[in-house]
Amino acid sequence: MTFDYEFVGKVGSMALIRKEDNDIDYNIFSRIGLELSPGWIWVSSGATEIGRIDYMKRNNGKELEGDIDEVKTDYAAQGQVILMENYRRFINPTFSVRQILLEHQHFNDSEKCDHIRKLLYRCREQQAIPIINYNDSVSSDENRKMELRNLRKSADHIVECVDNDETAATVATLVKAKYLILLTSVNGIYADPQKPETLIKEISGANTYELINNIRSAQQNCIGASRTGANGAKAKLEFIIEPVKNGTTVIIGHARNKLSDLISGSVDRTIIRVR
Repeated sequence: MTFDYEFVGKVGSMALIRKEDNDIDYNIFSRIGLELSPGWIWVSSGATEIGRIDYMKRNNGKELEGDIDEVKTDYAAQGQVILMENYRRFINPTFSVRQILLEHQHFNDSEKCDHIRKLLYRCREQQAIPIINYNDSVSSDENRKMELRNLRKSADHIVECVDNDETAATVATLVKAKYLILLTSVNGIYADPQKPETLIKEISGANTYELINNIRSAQQNCIGASRTGANGAKAKLEFIIEPVKNGTTVIIGHARNKLSDLISGSVDRTIIRVR
């Protein structure tokens, strides 16, 4: 099987912060940045949470109040600057870094999809690393729901990008990636989320049909999420089904680990693939 891109990776918001200190985890940025190179597409959450932390630092620990959509917008706009600053700081200076802010409508329009695909291919050819995030600073829940409702009237399959797990899976499908790596604040998918010893190290199947059935089975064990508004492991497993149909191997693991170790299997993680 041939693939058009080697790696798509994604890191979640809570993996980029030290929750106990209410601060950014610069070690995670450093570890990721040192391993990113042309041939990687990186999807990064974190703008809203990092923006919240930065705002609080500058306002004596006080958080923004008011309409939740407006607060999220303001935090995201503040956090995007810091998010990109840290990726630029830690990625090899010989490589270019390019920010790409996407929204659901970009993936639900064939011409826009083709434009994004060509942009991503050029990044690799031009020794640039694309950093993708959903454009929270210009998108409200109310507008998004209205746009999606209208789109469903004319299309069977709609991309919502409700979180960046879906964004990463959609990008992996768009460029037909060999690997999709999802970094989280846990080691992978568990048979019992309350028992670390029940980590499911591999979900596989003899063919795509069997693999998808086994993914569905694993979803039955998934409950909860790392933060308010996140969709958790069950949603992750739902989002990866489309790239899996393309033959993409999916790896879900802890952000404290090196990308290379997650790929090689020298650390605990969940790998999802056709045998």
